[in-house]
Amino acid sequence: MDKLEKKALQITACKVRMGAVTGVFNAKSGHPGGSLSAADLFTYLYFKEMNVDPKNPKDENRDRFVLSKGHCAPGLYATLALKGYFPMEELKKLRHIGAMLQGHPDMKGTPGIDMSTGSLGQGVSAACGMALAAKLDGKPYRVYSVLGDGEIEEGQVWEAAMFAAHHKLDNLCLVIDSNGLQIDGPVCEVGGPEPIDEKFRAFGFDVQVINGHDFDEIEDAFAHAKTVKCKPSAIIAKTIKGKDVSFMENQVKWHGSAPNAEQYETAMQDLNRVLSGLEAE
Repeated sequence: MDKLEKKALQITACKVRMGAVTGVFNAKSGHPGGSLSAADLFTYLYFKEMNVDPKNPKDENRDRFVLSKGHCAPGLYATLALKGYFPMEELKKLRHIGAMLQGHPDMKGTPGIDMSTGSLGQGVSAACGMALAAKLDGKPYRVYSVLGDGEIEEGQVWEAAMFAAHHKLDNLCLVIDSNGLQIDGPVCEVGGPEPIDEKFRAFGFDVQVINGHDFDEIEDAFAHAKTVKCKPSAIIAKTIKGKDVSFMENQVKWHGSAPNAEQYETAMQDLNRVLSGLEAE
């Protein structure tokens, strides 16, 4: 990846983080930590990897995306808004009664959402169904799903993994946002899903472990996944919960808390410093 392309993606990811924080602040509730950790992944998927068109969001040949960790919708919504699916102003109405953007993705009410999610562990099953449908229909599209490392404590994830491997769904790519924290504390203390990479390999996946904030590694991982035949792919992306907001980074309380006005100002100052530094390079 050349420097200009990487810089553009980094700038977009910073704006995704700003949009996510703005949405949660205006909602006075929501999940900023995991939205910030996954921002680079969302950015690469929508601005480089996936075949999608906001002007034709129901194109039957589009790539599909399922946010299995549906509570991190603020990050996805900010990405969709920047991509042009709906105005950025909608982010300020997050979780308001009657607004387009609710606390979890709604495929019936929000352009660009391919699956309604929220109950952890279930989104990945829907992604498997989409991938199998593409195979049966002879369609070219690929299916991507982002899961949390806490989410994979759910048994349904592993039922879906068995299904995906059994049906040789090489058009399916799972991305595990491995930020190490979940609502009740460190993932290693709550449910202990490690070693995540070895588990997915045992379930028949091609597995890669990457830095989920390094666009070169992200690009290489998705490029490799598209070369894999006869088995599904899993990308374990090591990330930082609350990335680029000083008081949120690696702090479990920001899994599901909204900043107050003073904290919001600090967060936006942090993110604006990141943005200014990128733009000055």
